[in-house]
Amino acid sequence: MTFPTLNDIKFALIRIKPFIHRTPILTSSAINEIAGCEIFFKCENFQKVGAFKARGAANAVMKLSEEERAKGVATHSSGNHAAALARAAQVVGIPAYIVMPSNAPEIKKKAVRGYGGEIIECEPNLVARETTLEKVVKETGATFIPPYDYMDVVEGQATCALEFLDDQPDLECLIAPVGGGGLLGGTALLAHYWDPDVQVYGAEPKGADDAYRSLKAGKIIPQTNPQTIADGLLTSLGEINFEIIKRYVKDILLATDPQIIEAMRLIYERMKIVIEPSCAVPLAGLLANKDKFKGKKVGIILSGGNVDLGKLPF
Repeated sequence: MTFPTLNDIKFALIRIKPFIHRTPILTSSAINEIAGCEIFFKCENFQKVGAFKARGAANAVMKLSEEERAKGVATHSSGNHAAALARAAQVVGIPAYIVMPSNAPEIKKKAVRGYGGEIIECEPNLVARETTLEKVVKETGATFIPPYDYMDVVEGQATCALEFLDDQPDLECLIAPVGGGGLLGGTALLAHYWDPDVQVYGAEPKGADDAYRSLKAGKIIPQTNPQTIADGLLTSLGEINFEIIKRYVKDILLATDPQIIEAMRLIYERMKIVIEPSCAVPLAGLLANKDKFKGKKVGIILSGGNVDLGKLPF
């Protein structure tokens, strides 16, 4: 398996730069005191479409040939990738066909439609999503852009860590949440190229710990019946990302839902910013493992801020 090189990731950042924000890094002395280390938060909750997913989707779309672009793009997603792909397609003026489960939150559907995406609804299960997508691709000739297990998407997500280490080169550790693993895989790959001494950790809910179990077992253990408030991290780890994670990720930190909620509340109260539950998992994982990070400079990627404000858990 051939991974993107450092130059590939640098070119990806140049490619997508006109279509994304270079997100800021924030700090909180109050949170540092609680954590016993110095934390730098890379705020992808301020990113276009409200999540890091804008990077991978933009990169994948920009790399399509003119012939491929003409037929549009397609995916199945009920989350941030759906909106990110619809927006990337809108930017270059091509169709986006988004297969979404019928029970997807209305706020997510509204975002996809707002970016000009065409929603095709299906039954809320993986088989229905995949078969409906196959039909759409067959009928339209659109290119399938998966949410995370796709090299151009991983390359795009890696640009987040590239900006992070460029702006804050003295980081000793990086922590990213892990669901499908596109963000963690891209982060680990970039950190390995940039400075192999930077320790990269994934962070995952205890109720959806397939990446943790897979890393320990040395093989992918699929997610079954995940139960967690961190709804962006319910999916199984992708194969491409697992190969990167196996090589370059030091460990996966786990956090319970009460710990995730507490970390989420801490960020709202101390930093005055909006984040979604999945986004709080790295801080929750750090606070559950303070000894690993004592006195260190730690970078945390705040992955997104798309949360239903009517359903906050506190």
